[in-house]
Amino acid sequence: MASLAEVRTHWTPSILSVFRIVVALLYLQHPMAKFFAIPHVAAFDHLQPFSLIWVAGVIELVGGLLVLVGLFTRPAAFILSGEMAVAYFMVRAPRGFFPLVTGGEADVFFCFAFLYLAFAGPGPWSVDHAWRGTGGEVRRY
Repeated sequence: MASLAEVRTHWTPSILSVFRIVVALLYLQHPMAKFFAIPHVAAFDHLQPFSLIWVAGVIELVGGLLVLVGLFTRPAAFILSGEMAVAYFMVRAPRGFFPLVTGGEADVFFCFAFLYLAFAGPGPWSVDHAWRGTGGEVRRY
């Protein structure tokens, strides 16, 4: 029977891919609601092209799809992390200190999830890994 350490070593890269895919799918709800009304969010009914929210939606759509399939994952995730930090400090932080009170928990979570992916890479179930043979490595320090 395999030890816990062996199981963890074997599954860690794959779970990284699962984490990336789930985070991207959750994140893609935002641009889907903005551009395709799936799901419908009334606040996006009259989205003006080239407005700040529209530009954010384009970044979310392109970056979210890249992260989902694991293509150019590190730079895409880094950009999305920055976008979420900007969104938090522009919209949530002026309302108060605590993300729970300002509704900014998702902003903070996505910011740090994408920052993690920018450093950890996409994992083995990704276009990056298939194309370049990279992304699935687990670095030991």
